[in-house]
This record gives sequence, C-alpha cells and structure tokens, in this order.
Amino acid sequence: MAWVTLDQFENLSLHTQKGIEFLERYGHFIRDRCAIEFEYAAKLRRLVKSYQPKKKEEEDYQYSPCRAFKMELNEVNDQAGQRELIAENLQANVLRELNILVKDFKEDRKKHLQEGARLMATLAGQIGNLERARKAYEKAFREAERAVENYQRADADLNLSRAEVEKQRMNMTMKTQQSEEAKTEYANQLQKTNDMQTLHYHTAMPEVFQHLQELDEKRIKNMRNYMMKSVEIERAVAPIIAQCLDGIEKAANEINEKEDTMLVIERYKSGFQPPGDFPFEDLSVAKNYDSNSQLAQPVMQPIHNHLTVKGTVSGGKIKKRVGLFGIFGSNKLIEVCIALKNNVPGYGDGAKEDCSDLPPNQRKKRLQQRLDEIQAKIQQETAARDGLMKMKGVYEQNPALGDPMSIEGQLNQSSNKLDKLGVELAKFQGYLEEAMRAGASLSSPSQVQRKPTTNGSATRPLSSRRGSHSGGEESLSRSASDSSVCNANANQPVHKKSAPSTPQPTHGSTNSPESGLGESRTSLPGSGCEEYYHDEVDAQPPLGTCRALYPFDATSEGSIPMYDGEELYMIELDQGDGWTRVRRISQPIEGFVPTSYIECHLYNT
Repeated sequence: MAWVTLDQFENLSLHTQKGIEFLERYGHFIRDRCAIEFEYAAKLRRLVKSYQPKKKEEEDYQYSPCRAFKMELNEVNDQAGQRELIAENLQANVLRELNILVKDFKEDRKKHLQEGARLMATLAGQIGNLERARKAYEKAFREAERAVENYQRADADLNLSRAEVEKQRMNMTMKTQQSEEAKTEYANQLQKTNDMQTLHYHTAMPEVFQHLQELDEKRIKNMRNYMMKSVEIERAVAPIIAQCLDGIEKAANEINEKEDTMLVIERYKSGFQPPGDFPFEDLSVAKNYDSNSQLAQPVMQPIHNHLTVKGTVSGGKIKKRVGLFGIFGSNKLIEVCIALKNNVPGYGDGAKEDCSDLPPNQRKKRLQQRLDEIQAKIQQETAARDGLMKMKGVYEQNPALGDPMSIEGQLNQSSNKLDKLGVELAKFQGYLEEAMRAGASLSSPSQVQRKPTTNGSATRPLSSRRGSHSGGEESLSRSASDSSVCNANANQPVHKKSAPSTPQPTHGSTNSPESGLGESRTSLPGSGCEEYYHDEVDAQPPLGTCRALYPFDATSEGSIPMYDGEELYMIELDQGDGWTRVRRISQPIEGFVPTSYIECHLYNT
C-alpha cells in the first residue's frame, strides 16, 4: 500500500520536509503581502490627505473639474479602506491558520518518521539476531563434522587404546548435540525474522507511509484552499472597488466645460459697459484753447497778486477734508500716500463696508451674501428668543422649575441683538438698493458717451465734498483706494480715446453754512464754465502732478476746465466720488476735475 518503495524512505523524508517548507514559504508570502497592502492603504490615505482642498481653495471647488477631483479623492480613500480590509482578512483567515497548520505538520511528520525509524531499527536488529544464529549453527555444524571424523579415525586405528576411542566418541556426541541446538536456534530466529519482516513490509511501514502520504496530501490540499481563500477575500471587496471606480467615472462624466465657463463669467463679470468710440482729435481746437488760455492770463493777474499775499485755495480758511487732512499734516499725508503706493501693511488694507470698491456685479453679490448671513443670524436669534419666552412661560406656570426673572436678562440681550441685526439688515438693504440703482444707471445707454455733456458733468459742491467724510479710519480706507487709482493711472500707457462719463452730482449746497468758506468767483475766458472758485487762504503743497488725458469743459461750481495734455498740480486725492482737486501750474487757480480724465503721478518724498 505504500506509494514509494521501502528503500526510498530517506527520499520520502526529504520530500515531506521540502513540502512543509514550501507551505511555510507561502505563509511568508501572505505575511509580506499583508504588509504591502497595509503600506499601500496608508500611502493612499496620505496621498488623499495631501491633495484635499485647503480652506482658501474651497471657493474654486464650485467648478466641475474640482468637484470631480474631490469625489475621486473620496473614492480613492474608500479604495484604501478596502485594501486594509483585504490585509486584515488575509491575516485572520489565511496567515494565522497557515502558521498553525505548518506547526502541526512538522510535529506529525516528526512522529511518523520516528515510528518508521523505530520499525526499521527493530527489523534490522532481528535480522542481526538471525545472522548470529546462522553463524553459530554453521560453526557448531563444522565442529560436529570434525568430531565425527576424529571418532571414525580413532575407531579404525588399532593402535589407540579403548579409552582414547571412547573420548573421541563422547566428543562427537557433544558436538553433534551442540550443532542440533544451534540449528534449532537458527530455525527459531529465522521464523521470527521472517514473521517480523512480513509485518514490517506489509503492515507497519505501509501504515507509516500512509500517514506521511495523508500528511502531504493534506498540505497540498490546504495550499489550494488558502489560495482560493485569498482569491475569495479579494473578490469580496472587488464590487466595492468597482463601485469606487464607477464613482470616479461618474464624477468624470459630470465635468461640464460649458457650465464652468458660465460660472467664471458670472463670477468675474464686473457690470461695466464697454467704452465708446475714439473721438476725432481736432488739433486746431486745442491750439485755439491754448491761445485763449494765454490771453486770459493777464486778466487773472490781480487775483494772482492777491493770492500771493493772502494764500492759495486750499489753505487754513478752508474746512479741510476730515479723513486725511483733518488728522495728518502735509508731511504725514505724503507719508501715507507713499505707504499706500508701496503697499505698506496697516495703510488702507481693509475692505469697505458698502463694497463700493468692487465692480457692480461683484458688489451686488457680496451685499446679497451679507444680507443672507444677517437674515440667518436673525432667524437663529429669533428661535433662541422664542425658546426663552417658552421657558419663561413654563417658569411662570410652575415656579418650582425656576425663577422667571432669571430669563429677563437673557431676553433683553436677545432683543438688543435682534435690534442691532435689524438695523444692520436695513443698512445693507439700502446698500443693495443703491448698488441696484448704480447698476441700472451703468447699464443705461445714456451713460456710455463719447465725451461728457454739460448736463451730465455736474460736480459735487465744494462744501459738500469737504464735509462728506467724518471718520479717520474711513478716510484712510478711501485714501488707499484713491492711491491705488492714481497708481493704476500712472502705470498704464496713454491712449487717445473718448473721455469717460463724468461723475454724477451729489446732494449738497455750495454755500453750506457748515463749511464756513470764504470764496470768491473768478471768470476764465474761453472756458465752458464762466465761474469757478478759489479761496483766499494759505497755499497747500501739492501731492504730485497729473496730466489731462481728455479736454474737460467745467460746467458746475467748483470745477475748472482743462485741455488735452495739460499739466496740473494734484492737491487732494479722489475720495471715491470720482473727482480730484488740482491746481494750475501757470496760474494759482484750483478746482475739481474728473479723476478718470487725468493721469496721476505722486511724489516719492
């Protein structure tokens, strides 16, 4: 019944040893694979974590490629979890059982081999006894033969005495008896050896070989089972991994380039109307205007002498702009302007509350977002107040639960918060209505003009401009925006184009009692406006120079005309109303001109 011949016992022992070592090697393979799966899952998770969007990038994830990529990151993270599950199941269901089985196989093999060795040693010992009995029988038989021959020779020899013949006969009888005894022992050992050998080769050793065969078959069978179990473990998570891949495919299919481009347009469109056509430049008109300005200079000479003694326009008698000029002196103002130009932290780096520094569409979106936040806070605070009211009612009905007066303080705080939120809501609703009106006016075709008309270029009165800002911080923020406007105009090249629309008039009176201005009117021959203002006050140092990009005809009080290319001193920056105060270089005359009509150059010191 043995599946190998008996003389191959050593080879069989070596074969079973190699088989168990191979199974143990497969266990090492599963162990290393589990480690790789865990490492792969950990690296996938680190990869996903490193590419997760930061808080500052969340705004960009409204676009479909970014959303799809975020979904892919989630699916890859799920795949990492499945790889971890594979490693855990391999460790629990394959590697642990395999290690136990290898240990059992080694013990069973050792036991069977020891049994086979014991049987072989017993048979070898019996064969040795048989060989010794055979040799003893052979020796006794030879001695018995020699004793018979000696007796026969002695009996035939007549010269020997009877005593010697009797001695040879007795020796022959003893040797013959010893030979028979050795023969009987040899026969017994032979029978015993044959019986043991038959048992050894037909019963005992085949059982040992059968056990070894079963052990090897069990090893091979378990090898197959563990490989199948590994496949089943991985196949069990394959549907989930397939779902992850389906999710990535679905995310990729949801990428819509048309929708994204519309989002970009909606996000960045400003709402400004495109500029009009470039005007025809009649050089003769500019030359005539220059001649008229030169002719008008002698007429202004008495005013010049008067201003030489009394001072120029923006001196001490004028109520200066509260924001910049009311807080800082001229040197401090120049320092602030330089800081704004160089983007020094702490100078005008805050956004305006009404978002007027944003383009129209962006301003409306930001204001609407702010309104939604305020309304959400109002709803939350209203719900909290309603809860307090119900709690107070419960306390009033059952004083044992608590004191109703303990809720009064919280109710008062809630009411105050609601009042403040209501005021803030109304304020931002006003800002939004203003932005809507501004957007409607910008979208109107009448606002897109080739050059300003006399009806659309009314200036804000001088006193209204000076008294319109009263907070130092707000003035700083406005000066920041003014500086940025001037820098932008200074850095861009000069192109001949149609003049933009002049700023809209604001409410106020030139002769406001709050201004306390002592002003006199002076006529400028050849100008579009026959009257403008100058003040009998001390002169103010200029902040820089500016150059007229378009001709401007003054049509309102406080403004002065200028021709294309004229160089002027810049006295005060634009405070957000679209006007900049300038002074003529050739004549001590000051007034306001549209900021969009000039190119500003601030002094560096």
